[in-house]
Amino acid sequence: MLGTRLSGVAVSPGRASGPVVRVAEPLGEPPRTPAPADPAADAARIAPAAAAVARRLEELAATAEGEAADILFTTAAMANDPGLVAEAERLVTVEGVPAPRAVHEAANGFARSLAAAGGYLAERVRDIQDVRDRIVAELLGVEPPGVPELASPSVLVARDLAPADTAGLDPAKVLALVTEQGGPTSHTAILARALGIPAVVAVRGLLASGAEALVVDGDTGVVEPADPRGPVVVADRQAAAEWNGVGATADGHRVRILGNVGSVADARAAAEAGAEGIGLFRTEFCYLDAPSEPSVSEQRAAYADVLAPFAGKPVVVRTLDAGADKPLAFLAPELEPNPALGVRGVRVAFARPAVLDRQLEAIAAAAAESGAEVSVMAPMVATAAEAAWFAERARAAGIARAGVMIEVPAAALAAREILEVVDFVSVGTNDLAQYTFAADRQLGAVAALNDPWQPALLRLIALIGEAAREAGKPAGVCGEAAADPRLARVLTGLGMTSLSMTAAAIRPVGATLATATLTDCEAEARHALGTFGAST
Repeated sequence: MLGTRLSGVAVSPGRASGPVVRVAEPLGEPPRTPAPADPAADAARIAPAAAAVARRLEELAATAEGEAADILFTTAAMANDPGLVAEAERLVTVEGVPAPRAVHEAANGFARSLAAAGGYLAERVRDIQDVRDRIVAELLGVEPPGVPELASPSVLVARDLAPADTAGLDPAKVLALVTEQGGPTSHTAILARALGIPAVVAVRGLLASGAEALVVDGDTGVVEPADPRGPVVVADRQAAAEWNGVGATADGHRVRILGNVGSVADARAAAEAGAEGIGLFRTEFCYLDAPSEPSVSEQRAAYADVLAPFAGKPVVVRTLDAGADKPLAFLAPELEPNPALGVRGVRVAFARPAVLDRQLEAIAAAAAESGAEVSVMAPMVATAAEAAWFAERARAAGIARAGVMIEVPAAALAAREILEVVDFVSVGTNDLAQYTFAADRQLGAVAALNDPWQPALLRLIALIGEAAREAGKPAGVCGEAAADPRLARVLTGLGMTSLSMTAAAIRPVGATLATATLTDCEAEARHALGTFGAST
């Protein structure tokens, strides 16, 4: 049994305890020999196996909602990717590799390319590995790796979880989730928060512990042994129901509680959770997998559907965040040695301003149709000159309020100058942490550096808050940091005027904020700024 407590990165709040159920390790590497007796017949097995995996993922997606459904549909598309299937078939017919091994090697090649690309694409490596193992299991006729059937409420322990596995978890059966790998902004962490399951990731030594039962604290990141015969403790997920729906501190200081959305389902979930508006509307869903740029009318219709639940309420639309690390076919991106530091976000628009102008036209039309109070913001802005360029084009398109995301340290340091030319700023804490600490947000070994409680990150946010107060303009947070109820109070104390998050976090954050005065929040912020290391 575990003798001492372990700690990791807290990614989903709540405290729970109970018996441990371990997720089986991924399938090992299939053998490369013997060569198939009939390579053509063996290769012909691959496409049907991939299609079967995709079909099961689509069926699971149909029962899910919001971000979980989006991730499952995307993973299903990966399983059916023609390039993956074609490369695996080539390995069988040309090199004589058995079909299971061919899928394994083809998927690993894709994963290496994604990892090298960095940024958003690197985040999909775990998805590719999950698809790989599912197709290989299908070809071998064995059960795919993943979460076992839970007979009773349990603490789930794993090396890592694929997003598809996390999306399918039953919160009634999973008391808490603990992984040895992963990071605070991984899809697994985001989905755990959306499901209301306490979770801690990057817990080194977890799998070697041998614990039969655990106490998991999703607020502090502490994981401790529990008596296997002791009572099961379920996290209280109903406490936040007392929130009155108005984002404010106990003494009436207003902080808007907003939703992060990327689809119609997300928008509906945020509205049902009581969001006062949308703080981040990701528009990439309209472009992904599109062989050509969607027309203005196609974009307008898609955006209007998302905006509809928020008629008369504020909505911040982020313009296309694409580029070398999110390649879109119609943009014909060039290969770059380091895409995470390359042409992405607003930088794409500098070379192709017409793409941005058409999107702004569609957003303006969707705003008029839906009745939402729409603002726009540009991603990956680094300088005041870039911010001014974007704001001018947005206003020319008939959109009155224009802002920018602050995701790189340069923009945080230039917040005063940027706020002179835009109407608001929004802090993307996920990328700001990644770029500040030079730490890949998907790498468990450096997960502690991506903890949003890190003082260096909070000091950058404090600079932004101070600049916003001086300018008399709003500054919000739309990164995953805003979904942490305790950190929400710190961010308020640092001068943030809005917090935008996944639907499941809206009520907990709103309720927690309402228990503290602005003075309390400012005191907590001062303490956090002076605390070196992560929140644990």
